[in-house]
Amino acid sequence: MSALSGPRALVIVLDGCGAGAAPDAEAFGDHDHPSTLLHVWEATGPLQTPNLAACGFLAAGGIAVPAADRIGSLDVRWGRLQELSMGKDSVTGHWEMMGIETTEPFPTYPRGFPPSLVRMFEKAIGVQTLGNRVASGTAILEELGPLHLETGCPILYTSADSVFQLAAHEAIVPIERLYAMCETARALLTPPHQVQRVIARPFVGSPKAGFTRTERRKDYPVPPPPNLIDRIGDVLGIGVVPELFGGRGFRDVRRTQSNAEHAKALREAMRSDARFLFANFEDFDMLYGHRNDPEGFGRALEAFDPILGEIVATLRDEDLLILTADHGNDPTTPSTDHSREYVPVTVLGHGIGARPLGDRPGMMAIGGTVAAHLGIDAPDLPTLLD
Repeated sequence: MSALSGPRALVIVLDGCGAGAAPDAEAFGDHDHPSTLLHVWEATGPLQTPNLAACGFLAAGGIAVPAADRIGSLDVRWGRLQELSMGKDSVTGHWEMMGIETTEPFPTYPRGFPPSLVRMFEKAIGVQTLGNRVASGTAILEELGPLHLETGCPILYTSADSVFQLAAHEAIVPIERLYAMCETARALLTPPHQVQRVIARPFVGSPKAGFTRTERRKDYPVPPPPNLIDRIGDVLGIGVVPELFGGRGFRDVRRTQSNAEHAKALREAMRSDARFLFANFEDFDMLYGHRNDPEGFGRALEAFDPILGEIVATLRDEDLLILTADHGNDPTTPSTDHSREYVPVTVLGHGIGARPLGDRPGMMAIGGTVAAHLGIDAPDLPTLLD
């Protein structure tokens, strides 16, 4: 692909890096005053993250480190956005960024899925399932992994989010078979059981050595309503982003599965002719937030910081970079689930003016900012450039 000329927008999402409890956090079950970035900073001591500090990302999270007005010739704007959608997960967060406000919550199953629904699924895939309850993904593998190896039955579980997760050992259930089971579930999960995401969770290991989830996870979300991705078209998505939108409007690229892989893909993407790059760095959430590991979370922020510095250093005059998050996942609270928090947002660009953004309602301002920069008419979306 040839290099791009003209305006280009980059949105980078640091998955789970919330910036303080939202006003409605308790209504979403978050009674422990989550504040992901601040609590990670307090639990691990000052982090070596000069680029995240300079762009205002840490200050947006309530951390007392100064943000810069400019980084080189780039103006810096930073603040917080309050999600309006009825959710606290990656789908509702990313959808809202692109202009979709989810007004009706997706169903959740704190007592497991209805037996009639599970029986229908088992009949369709020709095998029984194990589990069917709310569980930590790592804990349920240790508990039911040995029985799965004996029976070949996949492990079904959910969480506080609207997810139908199916785990299977790669040596017992071939990966394509697991994907096919998840596609069957996706087709069966219709209203009133229109679960937001079906997730394939392959793993390896043994009872003696322990079980480990592999990097061949795959997400099957509900197809999104029309949104900014459709208006732009030919978007280059990195990580889970294309899957969250059912692939619609995205280039066909290899699914990357870790922050290191996402960084490599982003470097390659910046040499492409894509006008809009939309990346999700998921390790903060997946590896550390859900496992209540603030030290690992802090190390991941430190590992990402030079990646951010490299990206900023290669921005062209016509580029605009937005760094944000999709929800919180405070690893210092008893919960291992997502948390309803503000998300930090920082905007870097040439000639946009350096000014604080404060707290603003709606994550759709990210999409509005992208549209304004690319010259796409989107009067229904607010921007962060006013």
